[in-house]
Amino acid sequence: MKEDDRRRKLVVWVAQKVMPHEPAVRAWLARSMVAREDIDDLIQEAYCRIAALDSVTHVERPDAFFFQIVRNLLINQIRHARVVRIDAVTEVEFHELHDDAPSPEQLAGDRREWTRVRRLLDRLPGRCQQIFEMRKLEGRSQREIAAALGVSENVVENESSNGLRMLLDALRQEGEQVAGEYQARRARRVHHP
Repeated sequence: MKEDDRRRKLVVWVAQKVMPHEPAVRAWLARSMVAREDIDDLIQEAYCRIAALDSVTHVERPDAFFFQIVRNLLINQIRHARVVRIDAVTEVEFHELHDDAPSPEQLAGDRREWTRVRRLLDRLPGRCQQIFEMRKLEGRSQREIAAALGVSENVVENESSNGLRMLLDALRQEGEQVAGEYQARRARRVHHP
């Protein structure tokens, strides 16, 4: 039971403290000219690394922690690539994280991001949303959810997977939109100094 409690707390922590920062990380990766498929892989690998942690009590800034994991994965990917674009290396080298406490603006932005993720969760179909929240936010087992809802564990597994896929697709689409808007603003600045 202790392990279930730990997993449940980790899932809630990720949902509240990490997932809201995913669009910003995706936008940074897009600005760094990382391929869309690679962005998805980097984000997924970062979540896997976080899921493997025994504890997150040492993490003071979840946004910086998440970004650093993705950044390290990208650096590792660049190191192992046969051909490396110089602009990708330059972007990674010069993007430094600050260990300062989050500013009021950043806290407000974080709240906005959680609201956005919550809004996306609310768009999931009824049972899918209920199962996804029970599984991913509350950390309940498939067996517990199946018993509580009177459905099979396969239904729980499928609905949970569908919910995660739909949520990640929505986050990716919004991240791409943000990246596109950033690129458009950047292009306007270049052409109209």
